[in-house]
Amino acid sequence: MRDILKLRLIFSIILILLAACDDEDDPTTKPIAAFSFNIANEGTLPTIVSFTSTSQNIESYLWNFGDGGISDLQNPEHSYTETGTYQVTLTVESGSLSDTETKSVSITVDATSSISQVDDVINTFMATYNVPGMSVAITKGEALVYAKSYGIADTDNNIAVSNNSLFRIASVSKPITSVAIFKLIEAGKLSINEKVFGEGNILGADYGSTPYNSGITDITLSHLLHHTAGGWGNSVNDPMFSNQEMTQAELISWVLDNRPLDYQPGAHYDYSNFGYCVLGRIIEKVTGETYETWVKENVLEPAGIYGMEIAGNTLEDQKENEVVYYGQSSQNPYIYNITRMDAHGGWISNATDLAKFLVHVDNYNTIPDILETSSINTMTNASSAYANYACGWGVNSANNWWHVGSLPGTATEIVRASNGYNWVVLCNTRSANSAFINEMDGLIWKAVNDATTEWPNVDLF
Repeated sequence: MRDILKLRLIFSIILILLAACDDEDDPTTKPIAAFSFNIANEGTLPTIVSFTSTSQNIESYLWNFGDGGISDLQNPEHSYTETGTYQVTLTVESGSLSDTETKSVSITVDATSSISQVDDVINTFMATYNVPGMSVAITKGEALVYAKSYGIADTDNNIAVSNNSLFRIASVSKPITSVAIFKLIEAGKLSINEKVFGEGNILGADYGSTPYNSGITDITLSHLLHHTAGGWGNSVNDPMFSNQEMTQAELISWVLDNRPLDYQPGAHYDYSNFGYCVLGRIIEKVTGETYETWVKENVLEPAGIYGMEIAGNTLEDQKENEVVYYGQSSQNPYIYNITRMDAHGGWISNATDLAKFLVHVDNYNTIPDILETSSINTMTNASSAYANYACGWGVNSANNWWHVGSLPGTATEIVRASNGYNWVVLCNTRSANSAFINEMDGLIWKAVNDATTEWPNVDLF
């Protein structure tokens, strides 16, 4: 693989140099005695369109490249295995001239080979469901072996999706909140079976009016994590999608006073965004910091993630590098109070950063996890009420973990597979077609289960 990339890089430089030539018949043309280049610094830079000299007319004899050669290449591992545009120092020495010309130039290295088993199914999926843009990241053995983006981030301005593009991740935020809770459990600040509401409990009487409705003071941290609090779920009008003008505190108080539980806590599973909103407030109560700040400092940064943040609500609130969201079937992607959804659906991220999150909590041993093994085992253990949901993760008997995110204009998924692969899929739309989510879930499974898929021997982290 590296030999192929080396040849590609050398050929790209030759093309750059040949493109700079003036005339093969120029009488000032001289043979080249030596040619070398070194990586000067790393970063994304404008693509070079010409190679210029302030003294000797180097361009006039660069066409005779065959008379010289590459005499020095420093840091080859770095330059060959990472996709990007790099600033390079070129040194050209003429056999007939006494001076040496050293110039700065940009070269583009493409270290990502196309993988048809991934690209083909994604392109078909995008065409089938009218998806403007997507981004994926795939790890194998905790190395990032594929990170690629497709389509358009902003159709009005014809901006393509890049690997730096940020997407709302919707309910993929829940595993992040769960990891944060378990960090606090490890620190001795919380207990998994600790009660949440009422005197002497985590939140005490901070919200709503006491005495609380029946069963509310029996809700534990575990119930909220497993969606078994006994009410406030998607099946009975999840409160997070109502009263958009209320703050988090106002909404929680309103729900405690006006929405009695439907079941005894622990007895029934009902997926609840509201429950994870409460978990966010628990994090704030025990840390004294905002949810976003504490999670950044204690979950994301230890995993090497620095670009994630809580989303804004409107197109005018769009962050730098954030995609535009496109509703289908008359859905408005900017109708909800996304910022209020912080702990259950508010984060924005690129695919690579979510892949970093996965490899730091996946219970594999190449990259150290940010949680202890016992915490991960508890976090991925389902409740007795429902066998396919643990603490912020969908789970199954094959020891696969995942979570899907879905909002108007947004569809996402992260997967930790028991075969050693992890992956992230991000879309800037959501189809109303009932098959959409299931097909999105199956996209990367096809590639990782295909024995003919050739994964590059690279780590793009």
